[in-house]
Amino acid sequence: MAMLTFDAYTASSAGFRKPPAERGGLHRLFAAAIVNDQFRKTLLREPERALANGYLGQPFTLSDQEKAIIRTIRAENLTDLAQKVNQALKSI
Repeated sequence: MAMLTFDAYTASSAGFRKPPAERGGLHRLFAAAIVNDQFRKTLLREPERALANGYLGQPFTLSDQEKAIIRTIRAENLTDLAQKVNQALKSI
């Protein structure tokens, strides 16, 4: 008879990771891009401006590496941007 342990149902064994607390700024950035068409367009076309302006008067709390990634990636749409950011974050 097999015994199930509490560890059998941890997030990592299910294939999902809990987002690190330090990625909160990126979560806010993408949430703003999802709910606001104008911000999304600015983020895709002028990422430097989108980062500088923040959203609803609030700046994004991003690391220097995260800012650099957002500034340098060119994407056609938000899905493309998210995939490229995710890939870039895996390499750091």
